[in-house]
Amino acid sequence: MTSKKKMSFNATWSMAVGGMVGGGIFSVLGVIINIAGQWAWLSFILAGVIALVSAHSYSQLSIKYKKSGGAFTFLNEINHKGIAGSLSWILIMGYILTISVYAFTFGHYVAYVLNIGTWLPRVLAFSIIAVLALVNLRGVGDSSKVEIITVWGKLFILLGLSIFGLFYWNPEQLTAGIEVKGWSTAIVGAATIFMAYEGFQLLSYDYDDLKDPEITLPKATITAILAVIGIYILVTLGATMLVGADTLIQEKEVALAIAGKKALGMIGLVLVTIAAAFSTASAINATLFSTGRLMETVAEKKDLPHLFLKENNANIPFYAILSISGLAAILATIGSLDMLVNAASLIFLITFGIVNFIAFQQKIKYEFLSLSGAIGCLIAILLTAFEQLKNNPLPLIILILIIILVLIGRPFLMKRIDD
Repeated sequence: MTSKKKMSFNATWSMAVGGMVGGGIFSVLGVIINIAGQWAWLSFILAGVIALVSAHSYSQLSIKYKKSGGAFTFLNEINHKGIAGSLSWILIMGYILTISVYAFTFGHYVAYVLNIGTWLPRVLAFSIIAVLALVNLRGVGDSSKVEIITVWGKLFILLGLSIFGLFYWNPEQLTAGIEVKGWSTAIVGAATIFMAYEGFQLLSYDYDDLKDPEITLPKATITAILAVIGIYILVTLGATMLVGADTLIQEKEVALAIAGKKALGMIGLVLVTIAAAFSTASAINATLFSTGRLMETVAEKKDLPHLFLKENNANIPFYAILSISGLAAILATIGSLDMLVNAASLIFLITFGIVNFIAFQQKIKYEFLSLSGAIGCLIAILLTAFEQLKNNPLPLIILILIIILVLIGRPFLMKRIDD
């Protein structure tokens, strides 16, 4: 009876792909083309390689400890409870930023079709978070079958759009209206849009819900990332060849909608918008639920106030969901796409780098891969930090201040709570 409720390989794979593609390509395509130009496809490969190594580290550590909880659990298991608490706070902020990116993307894609006013995207972004917060509080979750159907639906639309663009093979469009970039910009681009791959590691919070997790988790995450790398490359090349690099940069908030309209007119626009709306909404819902459970787990270890342990009648961590959704709604309303993507990518690079280093220290299978992943994350962090400092330092400065406040303020706050 219990085994029937466990997630199969198909469901696990679909959850991993859905978590990555859910907001990834819809949110970052214009951003990455602006940075890397004709090398945008290479940025997705480089970021994907780091994600692959990180997926190996996450999977093997989850199997080693046979527990859900991701980085927070791993650090607790090796008796770094202080670091675990601080990292969990920073990671929660990363998820809040990710939700705000998805909501921002949802608002702009839907508003582009409706074409009512410049105020509408922000209102829609705020509204979708509010609606899905209420859904979560009622305890209504997506079933595995629904997730499988929605994932394959959006993949069908994205692949169709890509094939349409590649059919009219026109490499000149990759640099249309922009200056030709050097290949090294692909490295900076990979670091900047790393959040496009973060979704797979939400599965580390669902270890107990997987069927044969020791086989399913590593197999599903690795193959899912490989599939997503391929999808991102095809979409990047196909969409750019349809409308040109300059158009995707100028309309980066709705880049794929522009490509869909170019391919099939109003039908293409509507199809891409539907895919974007369902994808981002599903990603918001899943991330909100998982982050709420993460906050509850952290509170159980007394690394967050006891308030976040309180559940409603549907056994949902009430104050955790409200806090996450409230902060994400504010950020989605006042932030810019570049700022939100850059900040979220940095946080996940830091987290993945730490997990890779833990995996190397714990001598998991193929530990040299984990070490290379940790080094790759460090290089990516330095590159994206340098790039942000040079071009738009405000998000980086705010993020550094948040990290400093967490490292200094968390122990003091938790001591006061315990007293």
